[in-house]
Amino acid sequence: MEIGIIGLPNSGKSTLFKALTGNDILIDIFPFSTVNPNIGVVEVPDERILKISEYIKPKEIKYATIKFIDLAGLVKGASKGEGLGNKFLSETRRADGLLEVVRCFEDDRVPHIEGRLDPINDIEIIHLEIAISDFEIVQKNFEKIDHSYKSGIKELKNEYEALKFAKENLNKDLWLNEVEYPYEFSEIYKKYNLLTIKPLIIIANVNEEYFIGEESDYVKKFIEYCQKKNYKFIIASLKLELEIKNLNASEKEVFLKEINLEETILNKIIKESYNILDLITFFTYANDILEAHSIKRGTLAPQAAGKIHTDFEKGFIKAEVFNYQDLLRVQSIHELKEKGLIKIEGKEYEIKDGDIVYFKFNI
Repeated sequence: MEIGIIGLPNSGKSTLFKALTGNDILIDIFPFSTVNPNIGVVEVPDERILKISEYIKPKEIKYATIKFIDLAGLVKGASKGEGLGNKFLSETRRADGLLEVVRCFEDDRVPHIEGRLDPINDIEIIHLEIAISDFEIVQKNFEKIDHSYKSGIKELKNEYEALKFAKENLNKDLWLNEVEYPYEFSEIYKKYNLLTIKPLIIIANVNEEYFIGEESDYVKKFIEYCQKKNYKFIIASLKLELEIKNLNASEKEVFLKEINLEETILNKIIKESYNILDLITFFTYANDILEAHSIKRGTLAPQAAGKIHTDFEKGFIKAEVFNYQDLLRVQSIHELKEKGLIKIEGKEYEIKDGDIVYFKFNI
C-alpha cells in the first residue's frame, strides 16, 4: 500500500517525507527541487506487538510497514501540463491514498509559488487541477461508450451511469470522495484509476510557535474550511517534527512534554495514513520472529496467509487464531489453550484486527 504526498512547491512535502522516512533527500527553497518521486518505507507504530512479545518472547520483532511517495509539487495549470503537471498527475495515480501538505506559515526566505500565503486557495488549486485531470479521463471514456450503450449494448449500463455521474460532479469541481455513489460504481472508478476517489488527509504545516500557544488566523481558517468540507486534517510543524526525529528517546520524551504532546505528530500521521487505507493488522509468530502484517479489512484467512507467502494461500488448510485482547486479559498462552480461546478457523474466516494467527498449509 502506498501513500502519495502532494502539495504546492515549498509547502513542506519533502520535509514531511524526510521526517517520516529518515531518507536523506534534497530540500530546497526553489520550486521543483523534487523532480523524480522519492520513495520510503515506514514502520507503523503499534504498542500491541510489544505487549504480545512479553508473552511469546520472540528473538525478533517486525512491524507492519507503509510506503510513502514524495511527489513533485503541483502548480496552477498542472492539468494542462504546467510545471511538472503531467508527470505529477500520472505518478500520483499509483498511490492508494493521499497526504496533502498545505503551507500555513510565513517565511520571507521561502517564497510562495502564488506570491501570497492563502491555505484555502492552495487547497482549491490542488483540488481543481486534480478534478480537471479526472474529468478529462472520464469525458474521454464516456464518449467511447456513449454511442455503444445507446445503440443497445445493455452490458455497459453500469459503466455508462458511473461515468455520467462522475462527469456531472467533476464538472462542478467536486471530488468523487465528497459525494455518495452506488457501491458498484467504485470498481469502475478504480479501473480508470481516478484520483478523486482516493482517501485524503490534509496536513497544515505551521510554525513551531503554534504548539506553544501562538494564535494563527491561517490555521483558524484552515480548520473551519476542513470542517465545513468534512476533510480529515492534522496540524503539524514539519520542521519541528524533523528536529524531534533526531533526538534520542529521553530527549524526545522531555521535549514532547514541554509542548503538551503525548506522541509525535509523525506517529499520528502514520497511523491515520494506515486508517484511511482501511487496513488492519494481524500478527504471526514463526522461526522466533513476531511479525505484524497489514491487510485490507474483510480479508479472509487464505488471502491473509498469501500476504506472507503465495504458497501459503495455495496450500491453506486451516488457521489457529487467538486475539490480542484475549491474550491481554488472561496473560498466558497456556491459559488461552485451557479456556478454549485458541480457535481453529477455515477458509471462510475473516481475519480481525489484533488476531494472532498460526497458518497450517500443505505445499
